[in-house]
Amino acid sequence: MIRLEVRGMSCKHCAASVTEALGKVPGVTGVDVSLETASATVHGTPDPEALKKAVAGVGFEPGKAE
Repeated sequence: MIRLEVRGMSCKHCAASVTEALGKVPGVTGVDVSLETASATVHGTPDPEALKKAVAGVGFEPGKAE
């Protein structure tokens, strides 16, 4: 499981865009996005850098991945 900060989300549509983008990354088996914590919890074994690229690709700023 990886927790990724996602800056710039402001609505459910934003969260849905991030969820969809992260779900397409190889190795991802599930995604939970939280507007309240400005983060995404990603399940599976994806490459953290690929997750950051996916978030940036839909117009948001990825932060720290833990």
